[in-house]
Amino acid sequence: QVQLVESGGGLVQAGGSLRLSCVASGNIFHMHDMAWYHQAPGKQRELVASITAAGSPNYADSVKGRFTISRDNTKNTIYLQMNSLEAGDTAIYYCNAAVQSAPFRPANTYWGQGTQVTVAS
Repeated sequence: QVQLVESGGGLVQAGGSLRLSCVASGNIFHMHDMAWYHQAPGKQRELVASITAAGSPNYADSVKGRFTISRDNTKNTIYLQMNSLEAGDTAIYYCNAAVQSAPFRPANTYWGQGTQVTVAS
């Protein structure tokens, strides 16, 4: 059993910043790749940024240069620093993690509950 708890969403003006956090807890033997997704009204959930266990990041083209994903493996936590926010960033942001709960067992994926980010222009 693994839980992901997100925080940091809110209402900001265009050009502003937010920092999202996601803390994983439960039966964690090893955390593999983690990621942030977002989903805007009427659209599918999309990958925003991902990060490997070693800390190598990847970003969607739309956020590259504006967002930074990071992780603290000692705290089972990932972050998404969101700068220069635009109206198009308005969405629910979800944390995703691939977690292995025991040796020689496959990893399962888990989702956070989502946190609303609203950017006002």
